[in-house]
Amino acid sequence: MNDKHARFLLHQLLSRTQDGQLTVEEDGVVRSFGQPTGAEPLRAHITVNDPKFNQSILKGSLGLGQSYMDGLWDVDDMVTLIRIAARNVHRFDELRRTFRPVLAPLQSAVSLARRNTIERSREQISAHYDLGNDLYELFLDPSMMYSAAVFDTPDTPLYDAQIAKLDRICQKLALKPGDRLLEIGSGWGALAVHAAGKYGARVTTTTISTEQHALAVERVKAAGLEDQVTVLLQDYRTLTGTYDKLVSIEMIEAVGWRDFPTFFRVCGERLADDGVMLLQAITIDDRAYDVEKAVKSFINQLIFPGGCLPSVEIISRNTARQSDMRIVQLEDITEHYVTTLKHWRGTFEAATEQLEERGYDERFRRLWRLYLSYCEAGFAERRIQDVQLLIAKPKYRDEPVWALDSPSGDEGERARGPHALPEPADDADAVAA
Repeated sequence: MNDKHARFLLHQLLSRTQDGQLTVEEDGVVRSFGQPTGAEPLRAHITVNDPKFNQSILKGSLGLGQSYMDGLWDVDDMVTLIRIAARNVHRFDELRRTFRPVLAPLQSAVSLARRNTIERSREQISAHYDLGNDLYELFLDPSMMYSAAVFDTPDTPLYDAQIAKLDRICQKLALKPGDRLLEIGSGWGALAVHAAGKYGARVTTTTISTEQHALAVERVKAAGLEDQVTVLLQDYRTLTGTYDKLVSIEMIEAVGWRDFPTFFRVCGERLADDGVMLLQAITIDDRAYDVEKAVKSFINQLIFPGGCLPSVEIISRNTARQSDMRIVQLEDITEHYVTTLKHWRGTFEAATEQLEERGYDERFRRLWRLYLSYCEAGFAERRIQDVQLLIAKPKYRDEPVWALDSPSGDEGERARGPHALPEPADDADAVAA
């Protein structure tokens, strides 16, 4: 297919736009598609820098990502562009089915059938999390949490919202001094330090990222918690022992759909008969799950190799089939991820000079600009969600938590003890505000 034919097909697709307005400028000619509508009218302007854009964009999200990395096009507002696409995707799909024989050679709808072995999982995690701790330090807040925060108000500083998220998790688990807590997916150690230092838990946390492991060990030592926190560099499938509580924060997305059964089986095996786990997960609509697991996309090829978002139904099914656990609570925190990503994206964009100094070139920065925008738009339009699920063993009995906030009384004094995570400088949130 030549560029002229690709342009024709792309414009046919874009002509289906109804919710939101796209303008496309190419060779000095501006074409407009759709209309801004509703209480939140959306407008985005695309500038085509290379006619190869027209073929690339027909390849779906993977083509979108690759062509943007290569500088084939620019847009005045990436988040808005992706929100418009999300609102009209069903209309695009209707016409795309008509064009399927023509588009098939361009597209990569190949099933991701390979199982994530322990070695492959390590390689895939390394591809994202071992890019360098210095990268993540540039756009995350001092808590170094790389997951949705929970905001009291939209103006709550990101660090405070991340600490509130950690408290919410610990309180849902009813953590108390001496509890044996297993964390699958350490991140950079924030939850482990918080659960041990503030709630008195004895934490075993594991990661397969060497960069995360090194910093997590360092932070545990800095907090003086070596006697309470063990940081492992180990795949979750090889863990042993029995624990009272288990937590996993946005790690399941990296497991791979073929290994969801194994994940829930292991969680069930590691918990005591009266144990409970808190799973924070990015999920996809049940009706979109089959496509999510089958198609090569921008995210599972360029950002999280081998990853797959579960749906709530898939989580429920695997919990029931692979363990004796049951879901006892679900909370949707999707709206909080939109705000979290706005902070990250704003801080990332403000760090261009530091990124250049550390060797992250323009192509890499464009990839991550698209990635952060893509996720923010996805949550804003609820194409994806973020949920916290409490999943319990048969002998678990609810320990009432009347209010999800900091403990009071003597426990509160202990909770405000010396083992806090690093706090931000006074102006840490100024860039993202």
